[in-house]
Amino acid sequence: MGKGLSLFERRRRRVRTALRAKGGQRPRLSVHRSGRHIYAQVIDDEAGRTVAAASTLDKDLKGKTGATSEAAASVGKAVAERAKAAGVTQVVFDRGGFLFHGRVKALADAAREGGLEF
Repeated sequence: MGKGLSLFERRRRRVRTALRAKGGQRPRLSVHRSGRHIYAQVIDDEAGRTVAAASTLDKDLKGKTGATSEAAASVGKAVAERAKAAGVTQVVFDRGGFLFHGRVKALADAAREGGLEF
């Protein structure tokens, strides 16, 4: 791995490589977290397209906006519903370089409750 990469970027690269090896042909539920918002998208890497997406910037989720676990949970439920509507039920969870804790965990748990299997 390149020496110029930050710890975050190295962790993100390591996680993605492991997902490619283990995840097989499943789409990936990718999470991005910023200071103010959280974003989730289901990506079909075979076709190179986004199947479903949700974030705290969405109009229907905007009222619950903010960097909270509750907002992350509502994004998780929304992305699960949209993925199921697009015919996707099995995914691999791509936490990127983020630790599986707090908002990222809340989103993952809500997506599982919403019917996504990972």
